[in-house]
Amino acid sequence: MAITKERKNEIINEFKVHENDTGSPEVQIAVLTEEINNLNQHLRIHKKDHHSRRGLMKMVGKRRNLLTYLRNNDVTRYRDLIQKLGLRR
Repeated sequence: MAITKERKNEIINEFKVHENDTGSPEVQIAVLTEEINNLNQHLRIHKKDHHSRRGLMKMVGKRRNLLTYLRNNDVTRYRDLIQKLGLRR
């Protein structure tokens, strides 16, 4: 269910804004998106796992708040990130 350290580091390297960046909204949203996708796969198999479903809903809410923050502060970064992650089809 959880993503590995190697995969998380790949995501951070792909979406970082500056050299030692791990906390920018882009990185946080990308990591959350990866975790959400993995958890969706888990929940397709284990339909009655309501504890994980609650965690998924919390992650989706956190990602939504970060996307709203990014959209309000820098629309171009928001649009680039949405297209790069394939959200809002």
